[in-house]
Amino acid sequence: MGDSLNNLAVFKTMKIGFIGGGNMARAIAEGIVQKGLAPYSSMYVSGPHEENLKEWKTKGVQITTENGVVVEKSSLIFLAVKPHILPAAIANVYDTISDWELTDNKLFVSVLAGVKLEALESILTRLEGSRVIRVMPNTPMMVGAGCSVYCPGQHATDHDSFVVKTILEVSGLCQLVPESMIDAVGALTGCGPAFIYLIIEAMSDGAVMMGVPRNMATNFAAQTVLGAAKMVQQTGKSTGVLKEEVCSPGGTTITGIHALESGGVRAAIMNAIEASTKKSEELGRK
Repeated sequence: MGDSLNNLAVFKTMKIGFIGGGNMARAIAEGIVQKGLAPYSSMYVSGPHEENLKEWKTKGVQITTENGVVVEKSSLIFLAVKPHILPAAIANVYDTISDWELTDNKLFVSVLAGVKLEALESILTRLEGSRVIRVMPNTPMMVGAGCSVYCPGQHATDHDSFVVKTILEVSGLCQLVPESMIDAVGALTGCGPAFIYLIIEAMSDGAVMMGVPRNMATNFAAQTVLGAAKMVQQTGKSTGVLKEEVCSPGGTTITGIHALESGGVRAAIMNAIEASTKKSEELGRK
């Protein structure tokens, strides 16, 4: 326990930066603060327009339009821009650095879909001693139910991996994966919440169509998805077995399952994961 507390103490003095202040950056920051690893006052965030960073400022985060400032002030920097913005964002880093002596030995954590470690390490070569870890988090981190994976670059240390895993793990599930899997896992976990929101919305729509009030329908649909997910995680049973336990012969559930299969729901979801994975790979090539 003592060693664990000593390890976590590193976060108390750590300055954490975000290049890009969008939804994913906010989800990560929220998880860090909610779990007590670090306060907002120890964070820096940059973006092209300060007015878009007002929400960060109200929480006590130090904001700037100069990415170089974030790199100078922080020891851990999340790259949280869109993949096609990365070259311009790093160019801004180099253009706005005022003291190069403050840019050594930085840990960069990329949440950019499709951008490989080799490319990230190449674009950061001017920053001496920089290390990179690639992660795929998801927005449910904001409510402590995230699902994240990470893959360290060739110069990242075991301590770097500990820091990143701790930040991601306090807000849900986190696992190390080889880089060859990260695009597919990112499609499943990163895009997956949007797919589930669509399913919840459709279930709610169906209940409304049958006379259930909207607020009640949406709340019940969300709770049903939550309960089903917990059954999968906590019972250890396969999804097939769990499904069969609900489907009585000639009953209402098997009739509904038939309607879903007739509509191609299973294939549509598989196709969605495939399409998102290929899009991530495409973004990386660009």
